[in-house]
Amino acid sequence: MTQVLIIIPARMASTRLPGKPLADIAGQPMIVHVLRRAQAAALGEVVVATDSPEIEAAVHGAGGRAVMTRSDHGSGTDRVAEALGQVDPGGKAAIIVNLQGDVPTLRPSDLAATLTPLADPAVDIATLAAEIVREGERGDPSVVKVVGTPVAAARLRALYFTRATAPSGPGPLYHHIGLYAFRRPAFERFVALPPSLLEKRERLEQLRALEAGMRIDVALVDGEPLTVDTPEDLARARAVLTSRA
Repeated sequence: MTQVLIIIPARMASTRLPGKPLADIAGQPMIVHVLRRAQAAALGEVVVATDSPEIEAAVHGAGGRAVMTRSDHGSGTDRVAEALGQVDPGGKAAIIVNLQGDVPTLRPSDLAATLTPLADPAVDIATLAAEIVREGERGDPSVVKVVGTPVAAARLRALYFTRATAPSGPGPLYHHIGLYAFRRPAFERFVALPPSLLEKRERLEQLRALEAGMRIDVALVDGEPLTVDTPEDLARARAVLTSRA
């Protein structure tokens, strides 16, 4: 079985919701909810990569593993890369999953679905999307859309990612869910590339991979997890997870 390593980057210095990894949701810090869901997927080892002793302590207190990384990383992917060098310097893990620490309602089955496109050896990177069902999201620039062509049941080959409403014309739009499963060589190539023109213009780092000719396939799932970026998002997450407790 291919060895999978899930790394969750988490930092305290969120601009819109400072300290959000430790925000209490139904009696546990948000980072612990994400950790538990990643563990429940039973895909491989789960590690939190952080620059915060407080986050490290919360993860250790929940019985998880955390590693300390530098505080000056420009992206979560860069933090994952540093953690990978600490956790797996021998290169045993063949698939690296970059899971954001702000998706406390993520279903373990959806995390597992992220890996399915990698059964195709032509795919470098796999990710997730869900059909947009709320009309207001179609034109919302904070909702990233993936434009892709179907290649199999519930799977697209990504052609572009954008904050605009795309594609035009009749048919579904897909909300990109920002977690990624990389083949290790693809991950190492990706982090060595400089930020690309379209990446900087759209503020979407996955465009760096597409501009470099890397293939990204998208597993389609039913409904997107709640991403916590604002106090309003946090209130929604608390309502959802408290009702399930």
